[in-house]
Amino acid sequence: MRPVEEAREAVRELREALGWAGITLPSLGLDAVTLAADPPRPLIELGRCTAVTARLLAAALTNQGGRG
Repeated sequence: MRPVEEAREAVRELREALGWAGITLPSLGLDAVTLAADPPRPLIELGRCTAVTARLLAAALTNQGGRG
């Protein structure tokens, strides 16, 4: 799988996993600047969120699959 396709798939998987936890990151997507490189070195942009969303995300990471 090529890097851009792999990054798109990772975004899809993350969006789905976050959705299962009741979390939406509106800005989740690929970083356009890193796609413009030759060859592309895509990074995933998590974007901005509200304090409520940040707390939901922290709780999901703490309660499910954390290192604890």
